[in-house]
Amino acid sequence: MDPDGGHYAVVDPATEGTVGWAPEASQEQVLAACAAAREAFDGWSRTPAAERAAVLGRAADIIRGRLKEYADLARAETGATTGTARAMQVGVAAARFRRYATVEPSEWAIPPQINEAGQGGTSHASRAVGEGKAGVMGALAVRQPVGVVSCITSYNNPWANPAGKVAPALAMGNTVVVKPAPQDPLSVYRMAEALEAAGAPPGVVNVVSGRSTGVGETAVASPDVDMVSFTGSTAVGQRIAEVCGRDMKRQLMELGGKGAAVVFADADVGSAVAGIGTTFSFYSGQICTAPTRVLVQRPLYDRLVEQLAAYAGRLKVGDPAEPDTVVGPLITAEHRARVESYVELAGKEGATVVTGGERPPLERGFYLGPTVLADCRNDMRAAREEIFGPVVSVIPFDEEEEGIALANDSDYGLIDYVWSGDVARAFRVARRLRAGGVGINTVGRNMEAPFGGFKKSGVGRDVGSYALHAYSEVQAIVWPG
Repeated sequence: MDPDGGHYAVVDPATEGTVGWAPEASQEQVLAACAAAREAFDGWSRTPAAERAAVLGRAADIIRGRLKEYADLARAETGATTGTARAMQVGVAAARFRRYATVEPSEWAIPPQINEAGQGGTSHASRAVGEGKAGVMGALAVRQPVGVVSCITSYNNPWANPAGKVAPALAMGNTVVVKPAPQDPLSVYRMAEALEAAGAPPGVVNVVSGRSTGVGETAVASPDVDMVSFTGSTAVGQRIAEVCGRDMKRQLMELGGKGAAVVFADADVGSAVAGIGTTFSFYSGQICTAPTRVLVQRPLYDRLVEQLAAYAGRLKVGDPAEPDTVVGPLITAEHRARVESYVELAGKEGATVVTGGERPPLERGFYLGPTVLADCRNDMRAAREEIFGPVVSVIPFDEEEEGIALANDSDYGLIDYVWSGDVARAFRVARRLRAGGVGINTVGRNMEAPFGGFKKSGVGRDVGSYALHAYSEVQAIVWPG
């Protein structure tokens, strides 16, 4: 179907050239996509789980077989380095389709309820089994698909992020309408093509793209949509939640982050610096899990600032196609200007730019050097608001209680980190942090562990079996024994 709004250019943030042309859908076309998903839902939801899983498995094989082609496109669309595009974008997407290409049990046993004759509180339903007689009530809790799911994805990973929504949603028998970020939608169309080639029936997977806010708004508000799965900013998530609330639509939201890395004086400094330095600069800081607030116990403060600045200063900024590049461009010129404004504001608020904060001497591309801000306070805007760029604020603390209080003094609560040589203390502190996940002496992730946030960082959990739960409703079926 030809897009009603024509096509718009997708720009390579490294070269500022045109990668390709993306469809600009009209609101009517979005509604049509939602209606197609609704029409396909009955057949797909009744397709045996093993057959649905087989489609996902074939899609994983197709994506893996076209890894270089897809990774080159992802690198051009997003500005991610070649290694990131291959491993963390396309590679993770293939792994997520493979993960859900297994048949999960759709129901499990609940112990039978024995209603003894003459006991008080016996329900009307129990009495119906037989007045004055003992009864056994059997039950099953069955996971049913929610229905049509709108998957609205972020620009920072156009492969892994939508795959993390689409794969478990399809595995549970839902149909989907995917609305990719306007900056890099072409990869999502390739993913949909792989699913079609793998045998997904018409209407099961639908993609609508466009720069107009009306595209996403319609994908949320359509009466054919039962659930919205959104990854993006907290501000947009709040607007989506208001719309979903009117019709009681299910929601799964992975929103902003302002992760705290609590580094105690007994920590392995090299490990902390490498973990923080690698993560806050990864994909130019455009990830919600980055430890962008580094809370350092005072005896270690100066040493960590010095080493973190040195680490950040050694990271090569430049063409993401070059094998030794670590930090590529930000997604757009407008976003780079926004990140730069936070660095400038931090200076006005009293922070010291220890390293970075400047554009490298490159002719093209939306680049900004990794930036370390020292002498920060937790009430500075640079320490409170999500910058979504390669900028980290370093804040001192004295005692354990103060470090915990500073970490929790945030509107966000997605991923925090603790570094300490005392493992017992690290676990004790982790349990008190108001975050959906905590890394202890690591920035690594377990890809079966639940992912999601406290406070304004989101609603619900996904990844692993938690995603299957997120994209399903629980139905109780009860019968007399």
